Parts: sequence; C-alpha cells; structure tokens
Amino acid sequence: MGKNDFLTPKAIANRIKAKGLQKLRWYCQMCQKQCRDENGFKCHCMSESHQRQMSIFGDNPDRFVDGYTNEFERSFLEHMKRSHRFSRIAATVVYNEYINDRHHIHMNSTEWATLTEFVKHLGKTGKCKVEETPKGWFITYIDRDSETLFKEREKANRAKKDLVEEEKQEREIKKQIERVIQSMPNAENVDGQGGEEVSRELKVESGVKIGFALGGVKKERGGESSKLVFEEVEDERKSKKAKTVGGSGGALEELMREEERKKERVNRKDYWVCEGIIVKVMSKALAEKGYYKQKGVVKKVIDKYVGEIEMLESKHVLRVDQQELETVIPQIGCLVKIVNGAYRGSNAKLLAVDTDKFCAKVQIEKGVYDGRVLKAVDYEDICKLAYIHNGKYRVLRYQYQGPGQIVSLTICIKSK
Repeated sequence: MGKNDFLTPKAIANRIKAKGLQKLRWYCQMCQKQCRDENGFKCHCMSESHQRQMSIFGDNPDRFVDGYTNEFERSFLEHMKRSHRFSRIAATVVYNEYINDRHHIHMNSTEWATLTEFVKHLGKTGKCKVEETPKGWFITYIDRDSETLFKEREKANRAKKDLVEEEKQEREIKKQIERVIQSMPNAENVDGQGGEEVSRELKVESGVKIGFALGGVKKERGGESSKLVFEEVEDERKSKKAKTVGGSGGALEELMREEERKKERVNRKDYWVCEGIIVKVMSKALAEKGYYKQKGVVKKVIDKYVGEIEMLESKHVLRVDQQELETVIPQIGCLVKIVNGAYRGSNAKLLAVDTDKFCAKVQIEKGVYDGRVLKAVDYEDICKLAYIHNGKYRVLRYQYQGPGQIVSLTICIKSK
C-alpha cells in the first residue's frame, strides 16, 4: 500500500479535515477547490490547472463576475425565501446559514466586496426590506412570488365581496320594507281616524281640573274609556295592515327568516366564553372553597373554552372550563352581551324575560343592527355585561322606588 493510498491513515485524516468548513479566503472559485491553509492556497495558485482556468477568466472577466454575482444573489434570496420568508432577521445570521453549504458561491468572486454592500443592493432593488440598527443590518424578505400575490389578491377580493354582499342584503331588506309601507294606502287614514277619536274622547270643559297619579291604584272611568278607544284603534290598524300587505309581506318575512338562518349557521359555535361578562360558577368541586354558585367577571379567555374568572366578592382569580359556568340574566333594562347565535358579539338591552320558554327579548344597541329587536333569545345565548364596549368600566345599577315612580341610576367605575 502506497503512502497516499485511499485507506492510509494520512488519506483518511485529509478527508476528515476537508469535510468541515475552511477559511473563505483560501477557496478558489474558478477551480472550486478549498485549501486548508495559506501555503496550500499558494501552491494551488502556482499549479498548471489553476493557470489554465485563470487564462480562460482573463479572456472575458466581466462575464464570469456577472455570472457569479447573479448566482450568489439568486441562491441567497432562495435561502431567505425558504428559511426566513416572513421574519425580520439579521443579515449576518442569514449569511452564516448560507455559507454552511461548502460549495456555495463565494462573495469574493462577485462584484460586492462586503456584506454591507450586498445588503444595500437588496434594499435599492426592492428585493428585501433593509433596516440599519445599532445591532447591525436587518433584512426582511419581500415575497413577490406570483402564486403568493395571487392568493393574497383572492383573499382580499373574497373579504371585499362578503362585505359588499352583506351591505347589499341590508339595503335590499330596507327597500322592501319601504315598498311594503308605501303600498298601504289606508295606513295614514287609520292613524288620522284614531287620532280624531282619541281627541274627541279626551275633550273636557274649560275650567275642569284633571289630575294624573303616577303609579296610583285608582282608575277613573274616563281613563278606562280612553284605554278602550286606543285598544280598538290599535286592533283595527293591525287588521287593515295585515289585509293590505298580503303576499308581499310573506315573501319579505321569508327572506328575512332565510337571512337569520344563514347568520345562525355561521355564528353558532361550541364555545361562548368572552371577556367582560359576568358568569356563575356551577362546579361542585369548588363548593368546599365557597365558589359554588358564586358570580365573577371573565377577565381573560384561554384556548376559547377556559375562562379566567375574577370573583366579585373575594376578588380571587380562578380558571374554569365553560362547561362548569352558567350565563347570568340581569334585571330588565340592563345591558347584556349576545355570546352565541346569529348576532354573536353584539351588545343589547334586556326588554323582557319569558320564564316559561326560558328565553328573553332584547334590543341590539350600536353597530349595523342598531335598534333591532330579537323576540326570543335563549338564556344560554345572552349574558350580563360587566364592561361597557371596549373601555374597562364596571357597571353598577341602582334603583329607587318612590311613590308612583321608579328611578334607575347607572354608575360606571373605571377598573384598576
């Protein structure tokens, strides 16, 4: 076996040394040969093969430099796109990752002498977003791939179409309601007749004093007759309106019901806990610590199904799953939040409660559906609101009942 054969210890040691990365300045790009030290690089430069490659390079040096420049830029951007497509990262980190490939195009064979010049070139050509900081140069890849741009454009168009379609449906419903109202010729006559009857009923002789009792028990005969007149006028108005609307009203109602069903399908989720509502803890495992059937405010939602609850009395903070929580129905006139269903996320005012059917009547406040009345909303879909809209304010409501009147007072206290 010769001194430099394949399986000699020296040959094996040379191959092991050649596996790792060496000094970049001892790499010959034309010959694609990596030398381990300065002496080896000097010997290589004096070799016949290197002299032949340099003679070829001397015939047209610009072509070789431009080729290496374009190849280096393309490889660098390809690495950025593959490894750091959506992140802002230091240029030195990307460069160190790029040169891990032993056979990469070296920068000393391109038109850029330093990494700073190359980074500035990427910023000028708009291929990367460049930022100079005290910690060095940071770059962000600008994705100009046709497929990515097409997906982003499609996503924006889809969102815009959904918004336009929803607004269009709202306008169509309003127009249909206006057409139905205009198609009732007897509506104004009914109002006028009713007004005349009421005014005749309420006429009294001059000099006679009329007393009004707020919340009183007594009922005057004249009051009974005026009430009967109002009820008759209202019944007559409803009957005439039903006859006038006819089939057009049925089509309008069907359209509105279809829209309600669509919203219900989209917004009905299997989770309902949200921030800013007051809930009741129904976990019997917490009964020993005194939290069973106690109320608290949801301060934070974790993974959609777990709420971080701050108890109202003890101010302790618990993490409870939504299956062990229950919605709280406030007094009539208080604000609630619709936590599930077609109008999920809207704030509403509680108008009435039906204890037999376990549902409530609410009126939406603010937003696109401002003023819309929902006649039957399940108890599980609404919950008492502890915070007003986006501000961190605790809502306290007081009521004073005096002789013949009820005064409500709402106080908003800013939370710490």
